[in-house]
Amino acid sequence: MYLEFKAFLQKYNVMALAIAFILGAAISKVVTAMVNDMIMPLIGAAVPSGEYRQMTMEVGSVKFLVGDFLGNVVDFVIIAFIVFLIGKALVKPSPTPETKSCPECTEVIASAAKRCKYCTATL
Repeated sequence: MYLEFKAFLQKYNVMALAIAFILGAAISKVVTAMVNDMIMPLIGAAVPSGEYRQMTMEVGSVKFLVGDFLGNVVDFVIIAFIVFLIGKALVKPSPTPETKSCPECTEVIASAAKRCKYCTATL
């Protein structure tokens, strides 16, 4: 049972997914702090009251929390950009193997092949 569970964890990269989840949560906290403490005060300076999170827009009896939404959008954009950069740095595309076409059946085969695996023609 233990070996099956271990094989499952290795096959589906569950540990890597768990580590990525934990790192994502940590990055989210750092980015939220950066947005709240560095970026949004600049936006807050443009708002007359200075409190961007309390910015609201009222339409009749409906009250929209525009400031809170704006802060969350900025958080999302920064986190998405950081995840993009991390993914781009860590996930490199695998090199494509060199191929050639079989002269008999025109299937694509490895360039080092001496016999076509589709039609068994000698190359």
